[in-house]
Amino acid sequence: MSPDFETTEVHSEDISLELSAEREAHAGTRARLKLLERTLMRFVPRNLIDFLGKTDIQDVELGDQVEKSMSVVFTDIRDFTSLSESMTPQQTFNMINSYFSVMNPVITAHHGIIDKYMGDAIMALFPATADDALSAALSMLARLDDYNAGRERATYAAIRIGIGVNTGLLMLGVIGGVNRMEGTVISHAVNLASRLQTLTKTYGTPLLISEHTLYSLYEPENFLVRHLGRVKVAYKTHPEPIYEVFNHDAPDVREKKSRTLRKFEEALARYHSRDAFRARPMLEEILRDNPADIPARVYLQRCEDFLKTGLYNGSEEFTGDIAWRGEYQMGISEFDAQHSELISLMEALHDAFMSGDEHTTALLHKLEGSIRKHFKHEERLMGEHHYPFAADHIAQHHSYLNSFTRLSEEIAADAGDRWYTSFRIKLALAEWMLNHSNRDDRHLGRFLIDRGILETL
Repeated sequence: MSPDFETTEVHSEDISLELSAEREAHAGTRARLKLLERTLMRFVPRNLIDFLGKTDIQDVELGDQVEKSMSVVFTDIRDFTSLSESMTPQQTFNMINSYFSVMNPVITAHHGIIDKYMGDAIMALFPATADDALSAALSMLARLDDYNAGRERATYAAIRIGIGVNTGLLMLGVIGGVNRMEGTVISHAVNLASRLQTLTKTYGTPLLISEHTLYSLYEPENFLVRHLGRVKVAYKTHPEPIYEVFNHDAPDVREKKSRTLRKFEEALARYHSRDAFRARPMLEEILRDNPADIPARVYLQRCEDFLKTGLYNGSEEFTGDIAWRGEYQMGISEFDAQHSELISLMEALHDAFMSGDEHTTALLHKLEGSIRKHFKHEERLMGEHHYPFAADHIAQHHSYLNSFTRLSEEIAADAGDRWYTSFRIKLALAEWMLNHSNRDDRHLGRFLIDRGILETL
């Protein structure tokens, strides 16, 4: 073998060893990068990156944002301060992590995304359906029962939680500064979900949902729901109806709540019309049959307080007339004219029904025709101009028309408590329309204005 051949052979072996070392180094780097990516995904949900239209977390920049329609679930541990004061800091962290570890799989199993933890609270997003969000909330309550059984065996205090669910448009994006950024969600829909969670303490019930969530359900028959009042998220916002979901109640409590649902809502209609004198005996009757009905007990106490002091408690009051006011205007003549006509017809229907006017049936038919015409006009605009949130908007229309049909049958039958039916004309027809126009139609209007389809006044 010649010296040149031997030198070439040694050189080739050196290159081969170098290439092998480089491959191993690259493989180690890729493995570390994959591990780093998996670690980062524990802090930033992969779904958030996907929603922002990014393929990698490195592509995410400050200010990236996107608008979506989702359901928001807020859950919080009750009396957490008292619980933590009886534990060391280490025990407190152990408890929170133990609780989160049993709740996380429930959320993901229902197609939810954990957006963030806030101390002992969880905020989760459900991008598919409101049914997913509500089913997840009920499953969390069921899972908590099993978890508490284990805590009880270990002689630990049981944990109680409150859950608020709201559905609507929200902004997902990245906020912060150059050296510290985080993904977050911002909107009125988020604020209302948080407020509902807080109100579970007031009403003594673990699960509250908004009207928008109720009207977004594909299978509402799967859930036991009753109206529980109205709430203002901020001083200048219009009150929004809220609902209790009581599927998780003990079987006997659940059965009695279902049986007395009409009487309970009739009592609330009386109370919200400042007729506590008639509401009180109805609530007393409910509580004699079902002492564990905490919301009924809350309203009975409100009646007692009102009769003693004359002071009304809550933003749920609805004693005013149905009327179109300047504050409801969107500044879009086409929409404002339609909404004004609808509210005026609802006012006429309400007055005719309360007075026993023979024109009530004719007004019902006229109102239904106007509602369908208005919805058809909006849906045509959404279709022609590719409104991205048309599906949710149209679903709200369909649910409202179903509710209108049921209420129309009650009005035609003129059976039951006339005050209750009157209250529902205000709440289920007029209030829904005002909230829908202020929230959903206003958003649609802005979309059409931006594209030069509609003009402001």
